[in-house]
Amino acid sequence: MKRLNDDKRLNEDTRTFQGGIVITASKRNFTKPLFSTLAIAGVSALVLTGCSGGNGGDGGGDATGADHEMLDYVINSENTTTEPILDALANNQCQAENEAQPLEISGIPQAEIDAQMQLLASQGGLPSMFAAGGNPAEGEKLWDAGVILDLDEAMTELGVRDKVSDAAVSTIEKLYGGEFNFLPFQYNIEGFFYNTQIFEENGWEVPETWSDLMTVAGEADAAGVTPFAASGEQGWPLTRLVSGYLFRSLGPDAMQKIADGDAKLTDPEYVEAAAQIAEIGDMGYFGDNVASLDYDAATNEFLTGNAAMIYMGSWLLGNINSDSNQIGTENVGFMRFPAVEGGAGSIDEYPSNVGLPSTFSKDAYGPKTADWLKCITENFGNEAIEQGQITGFVSDVEVDLPVISETIKDEIEGATDSVLWFEALFNAKASSISSTNAALLATGQMTPDEFMTLVQDALDNP
Repeated sequence: MKRLNDDKRLNEDTRTFQGGIVITASKRNFTKPLFSTLAIAGVSALVLTGCSGGNGGDGGGDATGADHEMLDYVINSENTTTEPILDALANNQCQAENEAQPLEISGIPQAEIDAQMQLLASQGGLPSMFAAGGNPAEGEKLWDAGVILDLDEAMTELGVRDKVSDAAVSTIEKLYGGEFNFLPFQYNIEGFFYNTQIFEENGWEVPETWSDLMTVAGEADAAGVTPFAASGEQGWPLTRLVSGYLFRSLGPDAMQKIADGDAKLTDPEYVEAAAQIAEIGDMGYFGDNVASLDYDAATNEFLTGNAAMIYMGSWLLGNINSDSNQIGTENVGFMRFPAVEGGAGSIDEYPSNVGLPSTFSKDAYGPKTADWLKCITENFGNEAIEQGQITGFVSDVEVDLPVISETIKDEIEGATDSVLWFEALFNAKASSISSTNAALLATGQMTPDEFMTLVQDALDNP
């Protein structure tokens, strides 16, 4: 694999949030950025008026494009998980493909990806493969302009469509315009991790309903154990509970109705979900310092045995399987977000995300690139699991995983449908207001009506 950034240098550790995904990474400064900062100034709202092949989203799956000399792949520089897998594939399972079209990876900051890809698309100069930015609406624009590949069609033609999990595809479709047009190099399901030792000592069964969950929370509080560890400083771990309740009470389209304007967050049934989370805070079930806890501190509360449960995604496995876990991997269980009695949602619908997925340029999709797509799809899941990562690709190799990691792997591979998260379809303003005010909701400094009104106003007035 040819690296465009061999002379990158490592700086201080950083933490980046990708739709709720937490990646502990090292900052990487790339010496050959695609554009200078000046070149992308003012293009964040660029409309793809000059794109070739604008065909209403019919990306096509035929390998009729013009292969680039290199398989040039632009990735967000904060991502430290995807490149090692592709590197291994280029040197092993995909060696022939790499010799025919060498893989060349370059990185740019996540915050710049959307603007740069929109600009490149308007100039007909997209790289062969590139990561999505942080705003799914920008990826949907590229699809609507007809400049990215129809992966469903392409992978079906290559005979590898079954190598991507149905749940991951479901998540991508919900995020990017209803089509399978991005690859899930990352995939996370969400739910409650719980301390199995505490549960067993107190005789608690895994809650399957919201009422059962609140009963366990009350008994944990009475026993001197914090029921739920949560980060109020980040905010999104609290709003995840709001949307989880909404999906179980109103059904999987609860937040899509908000995005489409068919419902308002100020409607009584939506305010009720916020009220449920406010009640958890009022009862003291988040502990005494939820507003000041950051992500690491909340995680530490759970992994040191001070909290019985934590709502989080499968990215937490990195912490669970590390030396920082003082309760031991054998004492960590995973349960789905419980059902709401009489609700329209199903406990089988996992809240999930795909991090920053990647896609292919339609114009650059020729026979050599098609060979790469086939090889990546056939082998990415297996190579990832060998490296201890669980992705949206199917893996069929036997790997000795910790029990909790095996549980998550089985849950992902058995899942068929998914739901998103509270801010997934919000504009940037509403997303920021939601996360920054969530702690006020949980601590009683803002009423459920006030919280939902504030976020709805941001949606109505971006």
